[in-house]
Amino acid sequence: MPRPIRASIDLVALRHNLEVARRAAGARRVWAVVKANAYGHGLERALRGFAEADGLALLDLDEAARARAAGWTRPILQLEGFFTAADLAAVDELRLTTVVHHVDQIELLAAFRPQRPIDVYLKIDTGMHRLGLAPAQLPAALERLRGITKVRVAALMTHFANADRSDADAGPMALSEQLRAFDAACAGWSGPRCAANSAALFLHPQVGGEAVRPGIALYGATPMAGRPAASFGLMPAMTLSASLLSVRQLAAGEAIGYGSRWRAARTSRIGIVSCGYADGYPRVAADGTPVWAGGRRVPLVGRVSMDMLTIDLTEAPQVDVGAEVELWGERIPVDEVAEAAGTVGYELLCALASRVPVAERG
Repeated sequence: MPRPIRASIDLVALRHNLEVARRAAGARRVWAVVKANAYGHGLERALRGFAEADGLALLDLDEAARARAAGWTRPILQLEGFFTAADLAAVDELRLTTVVHHVDQIELLAAFRPQRPIDVYLKIDTGMHRLGLAPAQLPAALERLRGITKVRVAALMTHFANADRSDADAGPMALSEQLRAFDAACAGWSGPRCAANSAALFLHPQVGGEAVRPGIALYGATPMAGRPAASFGLMPAMTLSASLLSVRQLAAGEAIGYGSRWRAARTSRIGIVSCGYADGYPRVAADGTPVWAGGRRVPLVGRVSMDMLTIDLTEAPQVDVGAEVELWGERIPVDEVAEAAGTVGYELLCALASRVPVAERG
């Protein structure tokens, strides 16, 4: 028998979330972000869920090749662009739209002879200070790219550091400041723009542009810490569940797990669940992190180990060995588990381990 743990991916939820994003986008083109194996959901599953997207956005050439092999014929945006001159042959063959964020990439394009025209998204650094040309570099970059045969600048883009925060909370890197910098850099540019990620799409309609690139929202997690995903109309696409391996009684004062972090304040009924940090559940999850068992929330107690975690079933006496519990998904939002672990839902979804069997619904 396989180990009793499983993840399920709901294609109905993926389709629903894409439609929610499309309504928020209005007339703007929607790039569905499927990087990191579609945030842990599986690239090929995401292709089925996002079949109505205008395009895909990802990082790796191998993921782009997988998408094409699976039958995706619409545009694919390479979010970090190409890394070496050798990559350009694959960009050409796979018909990718590639991001250019550094002048060295422009010279590599100039030296390449593609079989077909290559579309480029030119990225401007407006304050995130990771990738992107400085605004002052933009005029020369545009002029150089326009002079390269079979290269077309399809859009200007940027990325926001604090789209999930209000301007008052974000300080000098407020979205409004970055947006002003982007508008100033784009002065004289009459072509398309692409700036909105999930948070900007749902929280800042003033960002505008002709295209958006939602990521985390498409998978049913929140684009804004402290606000439930359901409040945006989003549905969780991944459910992680496992079974109880054992149920035991602890007397008051007895501890459980490594480090004896949690001690029973009363006679307690403890369930041992077949899920641990090697499956992708966060080791640092705090006591009290919610788990769904027997039709109710019960608290995690004790330290998460590699293959197991423990929950307090004292208030759920009907739950016994073999019962299935939900770690996150339809009843326990992944963002709530992430908050209890001091991280974000993105990390938990992307960290789902390869040893966890995955089923598909819808």
